[in-house]
Amino acid sequence: MVASRRPVPRRLVSCLLTAAAGLLPVVLAGTPATAAAGRTAAAVTDPTLAQGTSVGLHNTYDDTSAFPYLAQALDTGASLVELDTWVDPFTHEWKVSHSNPLGNGNNCVNASTAADLYRGGANKDLGSCLDDIRIWLGAHPGHAPIMVKLELKAGFDATIGLGPTQLDSLVQAHLGSDVYRPADLMAGYPSLDAAARANHWPSRTALAGKVVLEAIPGTFEQNNPFDHLWTDTEYAQHLSALQTAGRLGDAQVFPSVLGAAAGDPRTRYSDASLRPWFVVFDGDAHAYVNGGIDTSWYDANHYLLVMTDAHNVDPALSDTAPSQADATARVAQLAAAHASFVSCDWTGLPAVLSEQLPRG
Repeated sequence: MVASRRPVPRRLVSCLLTAAAGLLPVVLAGTPATAAAGRTAAAVTDPTLAQGTSVGLHNTYDDTSAFPYLAQALDTGASLVELDTWVDPFTHEWKVSHSNPLGNGNNCVNASTAADLYRGGANKDLGSCLDDIRIWLGAHPGHAPIMVKLELKAGFDATIGLGPTQLDSLVQAHLGSDVYRPADLMAGYPSLDAAARANHWPSRTALAGKVVLEAIPGTFEQNNPFDHLWTDTEYAQHLSALQTAGRLGDAQVFPSVLGAAAGDPRTRYSDASLRPWFVVFDGDAHAYVNGGIDTSWYDANHYLLVMTDAHNVDPALSDTAPSQADATARVAQLAAAHASFVSCDWTGLPAVLSEQLPRG
């Protein structure tokens, strides 16, 4: 049983779009002098994080047949990895598995050096998975930024010391300065929303070797009738409390709005004060592309949009082994449909997983 939880009580230069080769947008986004004096305009040859499309792997930790070690998944060039985590009330650990809340079932090892990434026993906790990512990035300088998608399967449980504060501490302990934090985006702006709409995201070059973490509500959490405080809301409340306390820099994660929906899906949050904390959105690619949703809204506002199950878009492709030509065309289709990250299970297509495309 999941314990009950309590809530944790620019000057803007206008965007100038010009037609360049390939009809790629050039966006000039100014920043306040107090936040980023001397910041140069984003060039089409060096897009911000929100101006490009990358590809990643669904449930990266879980496919041990394709990737006995998490590092092997990273070796494909993927720019998004997913880790499903459970809070263990007995050991007070963050377990990483698909369906076992009290055990680890994954391809993470207890690496201390780059050589350790490909040896030793797997099935380690979230901290070890984050260590693997940090050590791998250290061995691959210049790699594109990696989105780490955390699905909190049963949500947080702050009553046993496994809430947003403790997740922040764990991430800080294992990833350190490799994390691009909400405070980094918001610097000099009144909200994450305002910063995103001003395209204050750094360039992808500037973010090389960095990790951006998003958190989504988990499947167990969403189906637990006793859980009335999901991950997205709880972490947004946490961000608000940290901002009030002058400690926003402690936060390591961007909460994500889960589920494709028309219009601004943040209207689902009855507490309107929480809505500006959401600048990352995550949902099914088929629903976004074939469901009549205007995804240009996300791109125009420079929000990050994760499209999952890329194979499901009409016409459907193999979920695991489409042809490289079909997979390449699908990624291009979703990039044109304004995805920031395309998630798939195409483990055998590194040429596709390593793609970096212009968005829109």
